[in-house]
Amino acid sequence: MSGTLRVGTPPYLVARPLNEGLDRASGMSLVLDVPARLIQGLRDGSLDAALVSAIELFRSPGYRYLVGPAVTGRGFVASVQVFLRKPLGDVRSVALDPASRAGRTLTRIVLPERAGGTPHFIDVPLGTDPAAVEADAWLAIGDPALRTYLSPGSPPVFNPSQAWVELTGLPYVFAVWIVRPGVTLTDRHLEHFAEAQSRGAAALESLCVEASRTWGLPLEACRRYLAEECAFAAGSELEASLAELQRRAAPLALCHPDLRAVPIPVPTVACRG
Repeated sequence: MSGTLRVGTPPYLVARPLNEGLDRASGMSLVLDVPARLIQGLRDGSLDAALVSAIELFRSPGYRYLVGPAVTGRGFVASVQVFLRKPLGDVRSVALDPASRAGRTLTRIVLPERAGGTPHFIDVPLGTDPAAVEADAWLAIGDPALRTYLSPGSPPVFNPSQAWVELTGLPYVFAVWIVRPGVTLTDRHLEHFAEAQSRGAAALESLCVEASRTWGLPLEACRRYLAEECAFAAGSELEASLAELQRRAAPLALCHPDLRAVPIPVPTVACRG
C-alpha cells in the first residue's frame, strides 16, 4: 500500500455527516462513487477503506470495520424506499436498485413477510433506473429515492428499514467504514475518521439547508431525514444488529454464514477543523 489511504464514500447526502472534510485530510485521497462500485474497489484493491453496506462484511474474508461512525436507522428512512405500483399484497415483482447492496439485502429479507410471499426480484444493471423497469414495485436508494418520496404525487411506499425494526427490534445498519485486508490504519487515520464524524454533526443544519435549496424540498423534511430518521453514531446495539443481519441474510444466500469481521475502535477526538 502507498503512503496515501484511498478512501471511498457514496456521493449521497446521507454520507456527508461521516465524510465531512475527509477530502482535506492529510494522507488520504477521497473517491466518490455509488456503493456497488466502492465495494468493487475494496475487493480489487483500488480502495483501502470505504463507507459501504454492512452486508459486505460477510461476503468476503478478512475485512475489518470501524466501530463508532455508521449510517443506521431505527424506523422509517426516506432514502431507502420500495415504490409501489400495486398494493403491497399484490406485488409479485420488484426491480432492485443496482447501486445499493444494503437496500437490496434489506428488501429481500423483510418484503416477503409483508407481501404474502417472495416476489420475483429483478437485478437491474448498474446505470439503469429501476423505475424504468417493468415491475410491480421498484427499490430506490439515496438522494433519488429521497427526492422522489418528497415530491408531489409520489407513489405509495413500503419502507424496508421500518419493517426491519418492527421485525427485529434492532436498528438497521446501512453502512459502516470497511477496511480491506492488508491495510494498516495509523492512529492519525482513525483520528481523521473521528474528526469527520464530529464535523458532520456540527454541520448537520447547514447540510439540511443545502439539500433543501439544491432540490427545492421543504427544509423541515430535510431536517427530519438527517436529524431524526438517520443516526450517524453506532450505539451499543451495533454488534447485535450486524449479527442479526448475517443470521437473516445467510439462509437467502445473500452472505456467508460463518465469516467474522474484526472491529476497530475509533477514538473520540476534538475536531481540528
